[in-house]
Amino acid sequence: MKRRNFIGSIAAGSTVLSSTSLVTGGGIVESHSKIEKSKASLKADVVIAGGGLGGCAAALGALRNNLKVILLEETDWIGGQLSQQGVPPDEHQWIETHGATQLYRDFRQSVRQYYKRNYPLTESAKSREHLNPGDGSVSRLCHEPRVTVAVLTDMLASYISSGKLTLLLEHKVVSAQVTGNKVASVDAIDKKDGKGITLNAPYFVDATELGDLLPLTGTEFVIGTESKSETKELHAPEKGNPGNNQAFTVCFAIDYQPGENHVIQRPAEYDFWKNFIPKMNPAWSGKLLDLSYSNPKTLEPKQLGFHPEGISTGDKLNLWNYRKILSKDNFLPGTYNGDITIVNWPQNDYFLGDLVGANEKEFKKHFERGKQLSLSLLYWLQTEAPRPDGGKGWPGIRLRKDVMGTEDGLAKYPYVRESRRIKAVFTIKEEHVGAANRALITGKESGNTAAKFYDSVGIGYYHIDLHPSTGGDNYIDFASLPFQIPLGALLPVRMENLLPANKNIGTTHITNGCYRLHPVEWSIGEAVGLLVKYASEKKVLPRVVRENKELLREFQEFVRREGIETEWR
Repeated sequence: MKRRNFIGSIAAGSTVLSSTSLVTGGGIVESHSKIEKSKASLKADVVIAGGGLGGCAAALGALRNNLKVILLEETDWIGGQLSQQGVPPDEHQWIETHGATQLYRDFRQSVRQYYKRNYPLTESAKSREHLNPGDGSVSRLCHEPRVTVAVLTDMLASYISSGKLTLLLEHKVVSAQVTGNKVASVDAIDKKDGKGITLNAPYFVDATELGDLLPLTGTEFVIGTESKSETKELHAPEKGNPGNNQAFTVCFAIDYQPGENHVIQRPAEYDFWKNFIPKMNPAWSGKLLDLSYSNPKTLEPKQLGFHPEGISTGDKLNLWNYRKILSKDNFLPGTYNGDITIVNWPQNDYFLGDLVGANEKEFKKHFERGKQLSLSLLYWLQTEAPRPDGGKGWPGIRLRKDVMGTEDGLAKYPYVRESRRIKAVFTIKEEHVGAANRALITGKESGNTAAKFYDSVGIGYYHIDLHPSTGGDNYIDFASLPFQIPLGALLPVRMENLLPANKNIGTTHITNGCYRLHPVEWSIGEAVGLLVKYASEKKVLPRVVRENKELLREFQEFVRREGIETEWR
């Protein structure tokens, strides 16, 4: 294996001096780079920015079809939501058999095999076909972030060794060179030493968490909430707001050591967060740091339970068990003296500032405040959370810094629920996938199905789940229908060789709520990787694949042969 490529340290050259963006009167963002031409440059068939699930899936789709790929990741972990952000997979109930790509299911199976091969599981756990290492209630596959990194690294290893894949960890795209409707190259910076590198390719994929390449390349995009007059969506507000985006969360992992004291130093902003009452419409249930929150579906106050030994809390959900990623009962006695759980709860959703469209200074400011909220929640659990015995606080709760791989014990990157979104050839609206809105359109009150897209290149399912927002919206949570992923939503209206592969596809603020989850992001990315291969081979623009009936039919047959379902069964 080419170790230098693997650790992402091959970039060399001059230092990036500066990069600025100009918003013109027409609202189009043009990138004006002042970066000194880097001595280092690389070339591939496709450059993919963002090593999350969409980015890795796009890379694998392209690589297995013999394309040369450069994959950049801003952190030192690939895996996105599952790893650097610390979020176990949110999936639908049919995930074990269908409703995702074959490659995604292979990944899931590899996670289970990793535990069976490397961990001292009990015989019962080892024999379980659908092993759930953490037995968390949120997912059938709650597992440790590091296992995601290990499994994805294994999936990419042979391509790195053969030279087909250049993996640049801790690299971030900071500017782009654009000619007309095409991206010519992008400049990236090595975050470790500040050195720059120029990346050249016929195709570029934006798989970043916030759609970073869109403003850098002048690709038209939207952010925030559209108005009802714009989209005619049932749950859209009367007035749109570009600054209204879902909360982000800084996740962390904890275990519980009874009789020990692991209370952290009192966070600097603890007094603020302890007394903070969210200003929401409709109103929040009370203080944010409390075991009460707004029921996402009814918005009425709802009580939660908490007991760090996993003991039942009656009819109240025990938050400890919700995102539990390691259950000691699945391992031989003495291996673990407690469970490990991920804290990604209503209490550490941060909505006092927006990351979407934020500059570097604003991003750092809100990321740090999000960390303070999470540390304040931890301190509250350790010192003030109500116990069933009438006492307060659980000092034995221990921050597991090793699980997240950081010095402060918090996730390497915020869990981002919303991104810049391309202005797409086709935009998915609530009328296409929302159960109630779909019924209004079709006139069918029962037995309804999501819209059938003639250009489907994948499928997915999750209810429409919008967390409290920076604009003061409380939860927006309602039923959707098993849906398709239309090719038109992956095509920018103007740019010819830049494609989205994350939460930046052509959805609205509303429909992003069901297209943003783990397996859907993977399906989007894999379809994009295959689209690059097909368009390159046919020597046509990606949009032509959709416009030409014969090419579209052939491309859909291609993706189905590659293990991507395009219709629900």
